[in-house]
Order: sequence, then C-alpha cells, then structure tokens
Amino acid sequence: MLKVTRAQVRRLAIRNQRLHGPIPRARPSAQDLLDTVRAIRCLQLDPTAVVARNQALVLFSRHGAYDETLLDEIAYDSRQLFEYWAHEASLVLTEDLPLHRHEMRTWPPPSDGAWRKRVGAWYESETRFRAHILERLEQDGPLRAKDLDDRAEVKWESTGGWSSGRNVARMLELMWVKGHVGVSRREGAQRVWDLMDHCLPPHPPEEEIDAREVTRRAAPLSIKALGAGRPVHIRNHFIRGRYTDLPQVLEELEKHGTLQRIDVEGLGDDWWVNADDVETLTSQEDFRGRTTLLSPFDNLLCDRARTAQLFDFTHRLEIYTPKAKRKWGYFVLPILDGDKLVGRVDLAFDRKRKALQAHAVHAEPDAPRGKRLPSAIRRELERLAAWQGATLIEIHDAPASWKPVLDRS
Repeated sequence: MLKVTRAQVRRLAIRNQRLHGPIPRARPSAQDLLDTVRAIRCLQLDPTAVVARNQALVLFSRHGAYDETLLDEIAYDSRQLFEYWAHEASLVLTEDLPLHRHEMRTWPPPSDGAWRKRVGAWYESETRFRAHILERLEQDGPLRAKDLDDRAEVKWESTGGWSSGRNVARMLELMWVKGHVGVSRREGAQRVWDLMDHCLPPHPPEEEIDAREVTRRAAPLSIKALGAGRPVHIRNHFIRGRYTDLPQVLEELEKHGTLQRIDVEGLGDDWWVNADDVETLTSQEDFRGRTTLLSPFDNLLCDRARTAQLFDFTHRLEIYTPKAKRKWGYFVLPILDGDKLVGRVDLAFDRKRKALQAHAVHAEPDAPRGKRLPSAIRRELERLAAWQGATLIEIHDAPASWKPVLDRS
C-alpha cells in the first residue's frame, strides 16, 4: 500500500481546492467561476455577511477580486448552478442534478430519525397547503415566503421552538428538498421561490439513478475535492449522509482502477485518493503555496475534525457563542500559508465608515517568524478591503511582533 505524509495530503487538497499558486492577475470570467465550483463541487450558502457572504469569500480566496454579478449570472440567469442541499444548503452544479434528484424522490428515508419522521408526517398531512403554494407559484411566481398565504391546517412545532409557527417557510423548505420548488433568485439574503422546473435550464439532465449509483458517481467527486479522504470524510462532504453502500462501492472503484487506497502517516490506512491524482500526491515538487484568508465555512476546512487531523488546527465557529466566552471572535477567518493554517483573524466590515476592522489577529504557536507572513496578511487585508469598497483598515489587536507590519498604511 502506498504510504504518504500528512503534508502530501494537505498539498493535494490545497491544489484540488484551487488554492495553489499565486492569485491570477486577470479578473475571472463567469466560466472561470464555474470551473472552480466544478472543482470544489458546491458553494455553501450562509446568511452571515459580516465581511461578505460565504459563497463570495470562497471564490475571492481562489480568484481575488471578481465581479459578484457573475455568480448570479451562472446561478440565476443561465442556471448552470441551482440551490440545493449538499453538505449544507449550497449552490450546486446543474450537471449533478441526477445525484440530487434521488434525494428529491426518496426524502425522508423510511429508516430516518424521529425528527425527520415527524417533519415528513407533517408534510404529508398538509396536502391542501402544498397545493396552494404550487398553484400560487404557477400563477404568480416567483414569490417570497411572505407573499404566500399560510394555509396550514396544523401549525408546525419545532422541538427547540426556533421555527415554530413559521408554516410557510418550513413548507417551502420541505418542498425544496423534495424538488417541487426552488430558489429563483435572491433579494439580499431573502429567497424568492418558484417551481423547481423554472429554476433549472430549459433542458436539464433527465437521468434518474438509484442510491448505489449515486454513491458510485459522487464518491470520486467528493474525494477529488478533498484530495484524499477517509470514508467518514467522504460521507460528510458534498452530498452529506447520502452515500449508500460506501465501503462496498469504494472497493469496487478500486478494482476498476478509479480509486486507490493509501496509508497516511499516523492517521491510518483507510484513506482513498483518485487514481489520476496519485502521481501529483507523491511528487508535488512544483507545489507553490499562497497566503490567503479563508471563510470560516470554506470547503477546504468545513469538516472540522478532518481539519484538526490534517492541519493540527482547531477550527471552531463562535458566532453563536456569548461574547464573553469567545476565544477567537465572532467571524474568524483562518489564514492559509503554503500548506499550513498559521493563524486567524476576527474581521468585520463597518460599511458606514468603509472600514475593514480586524478586531484581533491570532498567530498559531508554530507560525513562521519574521516579517514575511504579517506582510502577506496585510496584503490580503488590503485586497479584501479594496474588493469590498473599504478605504480604511483598522488593526485593533495582533501579536506584538506582527502589529507594526499589519498597521502600515
């Protein structure tokens, strides 16, 4: 069995995530953005916009400043992407529709947990409510949730009370998972709903495949985006929780020469890599790292347990942690430097003052010494500020040896 180092796996992941080499000088085209989504397979959507929304930051880390209307163009005009559930609510590739259509047909699985059984029962019982929503969208769509009448016969009650009584929003989300409705466009963070057929291009892929074929096609795509991964990493990535018969399918793909099993130093011999990536994995002599800021939801590190294993970096979201109990900050962007995560910065954009504020910059214990790294971080802050229209950068707290460099105007 091929044995490799953690550094080799990190570098392959960074390459496949399009974070290798310098930022291209030319501004990306819509096709460039689409090619990046194809490489990483999905763009997680998140309403947090302290600096910029996740999908925008993920593309910025890979392309630098770009025209954000291009993403809307490929998602909501040409419909080469559409909103659906990947490892979280995401923009996914329309070409991957057969992988998602199986979920639309079969959700919720009969053996699923108590919560999904309860929400499935509520969904099935509200026949007239669903029919009303479809009729309104057919006649008047696209519409926002607040434009639709609440015709629920029984109010939805969530276990934690978070969504209790939000009958229209809850039903739209369930009809979205079932593939009956989709997101036609966004007005800020607000979704504008329409029939799913209207949220896809005129001739979308029509193929229907079974659960095992979904795994056979999706597993190599997930592994490609990960660089290399264990079964638990694959299950958590791209089409999270939908890899039927994964161990058996991995072995079949190995026999067919699609995948290869590898042993990663100190982490076990149950890792998988695409066969066409093995040469890159083992050589990597031309690896060229970059220093860049990553969204806290970036595809490279969205699996926090994997991030800890590969990068020795504990990545925790503290958005919902009370301020007094936060260790790192509210919206903290990890700092990638070469093949390591070397620090993090708690950022916010004061739009009224046009100021990008670094409430705190933290260095990892093994971060490189000297001026190179803080100079590179300052450069990234300047690029991010310029892209978002900030004219001022404020550094409130940083390591003593970094602050003079980070503070330069």
